[in-house]
Amino acid sequence: MKTIHKSAKLANVLYDIRGPIMDAARRMEEEGHKIIKLNIGNLAPFGFDAPEEIQQDMIRNLGNAAGYSDSKGIFAARKAVMHYTQQQGIRGVALEDVYLGNGASELIATATNALLDDGDELLLPTPDYPLWTAATSLSGGTPVHYLCDEANGWMPDLADLRRKITPRTKGIVVINPNNPTGALYSDDLLREIVAIAREHGLVLLADEVYDKVLYDDARHTAIASLSEDVLTLTFNSLSKSYRSCGYRAGWMVVSGDKRAAADYIEGLNMLTNMRLCANVPGQYAIQTALGGYQSIHELVGPGGRLRRQRDLAYELITAIPGVTCVKPRAALYMFPRLDPQVYPIEDDRQFFLELLEETRVMLVQGTGFNWPRPDHFRIVFLPHEDDLREAIGRIARFLDHYRKRHST
Repeated sequence: MKTIHKSAKLANVLYDIRGPIMDAARRMEEEGHKIIKLNIGNLAPFGFDAPEEIQQDMIRNLGNAAGYSDSKGIFAARKAVMHYTQQQGIRGVALEDVYLGNGASELIATATNALLDDGDELLLPTPDYPLWTAATSLSGGTPVHYLCDEANGWMPDLADLRRKITPRTKGIVVINPNNPTGALYSDDLLREIVAIAREHGLVLLADEVYDKVLYDDARHTAIASLSEDVLTLTFNSLSKSYRSCGYRAGWMVVSGDKRAAADYIEGLNMLTNMRLCANVPGQYAIQTALGGYQSIHELVGPGGRLRRQRDLAYELITAIPGVTCVKPRAALYMFPRLDPQVYPIEDDRQFFLELLEETRVMLVQGTGFNWPRPDHFRIVFLPHEDDLREAIGRIARFLDHYRKRHST
């Protein structure tokens, strides 16, 4: 029988958040083992429920949701997103500039497919949310990673970013608040990125899905609010701030000077039309979510569950010898470092597979986020405090045994 191979376009595609380690965990669960999952930002399994008013609006509108909607989405939801951009200080956004999608993920793929020809380059942070690198590769483009500097709180290294701009560079991806590091970028740094994009005629693609998941009185600035001329695509969704991952309700907003981007926007419209429309029940949740009570503030404020769990996870993980971590100011994650002198790891995927098998705790290795060295990993601090204590305690014991085996 002739062997059927996967497409060569998948050669550089990586999504280890749902990769081999998760496959192994699934097999272990089928055998009856209980796995503590610190690998994915899926809020519902940990008791973070979607606001009831969102659920009720979806239920009440199910009778209207059986047919296709407009390709860009239903009017009320797009109007709510447009109003939200005005609250953020993003100027010049009309209804036609708002696209609804099956989560931000679908719209990221749409944006890169419409933008990139074979061999075009897109500047992406390292570490990154791996969907961006995968979508760039699948679009025929070449992902080029600029460094985020751990010693500087995981801020983008702008000198490194500038060095990597070539005649084939089409755009810069900015993930702020950042997944996987939990970093939040200052207005001054964002203005410098805008200036670089302006100087080189690049598109800005801003992943701002965690814009409300902020700690310690931090404030988020939408990068699109800092210019009226640089073409900017902003991505957001209900998944995190509204604990509605499964509703698959996201949006993309095009702002800045759109006159020179008419052909690109035509491409966005073509791809949007091809998929017919986004999940319609999920669209009916958007207006209520954006205009209703923002319960996320209770979770991230003083005494809030997410803030308590962030503080606990940070305290426990940094107490382990040879483990350091920049304390996250936003999002649901932290990205600790394993000192290579203490933990001489060659293959971090294999290392965390062994950790799973021994501890029943599931994590994602740093190279799964396109970090170039096997010395980091991502922790999701969503489980309840007792489970976090248990999980990080098991990690600490595994690392203690590892140090003794390697006499470090």
